[in-house]
Amino acid sequence: MHPARLWKKRDNLQVQCRLCAHFCRIDPGGRGKCGVRQNVDGELYTLVYDRAAAVNVDPVEKKPLYHFLPGTLTFSLGTMGCNLSCSFCQNYSLSQTPKAGGAVSGHHVTPQVLVDAALRNNCQSISYTYSEPTIFYELMYDTAVLAKEQGLKNIIVSNGFQSPECLQSLGPYIDAANIDLKAFTPQFYEELCGAKLEPVKKNLKTIRELGWWLEVTTLLIPGKNDDEDEVREMAKFISNELGVETPWHLSRFHPDYNMRDREFTPQTSLVHAWEAGKEAGLHFVYVGNVPGNEHAHTLCPNCQARVIDRSGFQVNGTDLTEGKCTACGAPIAGVFS
Repeated sequence: MHPARLWKKRDNLQVQCRLCAHFCRIDPGGRGKCGVRQNVDGELYTLVYDRAAAVNVDPVEKKPLYHFLPGTLTFSLGTMGCNLSCSFCQNYSLSQTPKAGGAVSGHHVTPQVLVDAALRNNCQSISYTYSEPTIFYELMYDTAVLAKEQGLKNIIVSNGFQSPECLQSLGPYIDAANIDLKAFTPQFYEELCGAKLEPVKKNLKTIRELGWWLEVTTLLIPGKNDDEDEVREMAKFISNELGVETPWHLSRFHPDYNMRDREFTPQTSLVHAWEAGKEAGLHFVYVGNVPGNEHAHTLCPNCQARVIDRSGFQVNGTDLTEGKCTACGAPIAGVFS
């Protein structure tokens, strides 16, 4: 166990975690909703500071980030636990096990070990991902500080359910984020994720204000969040509140965890959502989990030239000159060097 941060003492040895928007009040011996923050005699501890349950070297496109150092490698890590309980979770063995009272396991790591491994593997960034980086905040924060000192960029792949204090404290150290906007109705978040929509919307706007490069992902689930009116409202929110240059990734659902009664997302739903994004004025809308689809490439919003050619997570080639379309000279939003 490692001392936790961002929490307050309450009466009768109870503590209140201030890390995410649940603001859990935890009795002695109890854990927060994430399953990895525990009250020990009135002090809050994290159970995952030195336990990485998943570590890999990935293309940055896998996060997915299409406009942040495309074609580079990122050192990816995650621990067990999550502050949401999505019934469709596609990484549930990692995220949900501690919430059900299971053991919190992982390989022993330190921030320095992680930074050294990233450098040794020729990565240009470290990604805090796989489960939910908010719940391993202490490990993420300390690693991100060291990574910055060594010239590495820091990326979070998150559900966006942080507390305001958490986001502000990470402000100087995170460079890019891919945030899930899982749906656009409160009911979806409450019934299927055990969370709320409004904190996510607020945090998305805060992330934009912090200056991090931001991309948004939505997993389209048949009959749950793919209603055309809802998708249009989501697209308008991204365009109006986050900016037309914010990339939106539409990801295809496959049956998993406690939602095996659904079919794969129909191609028609993905196409309609892509069209809704373009109608809302978004410059960059992508379709994921569909090999070979035409909406994986980056097109210049000015002349429609293909400036980044992709196959899956592989960048086949770019036609950019100092972040501008080589064909017409228009700037392409993103971080390219």
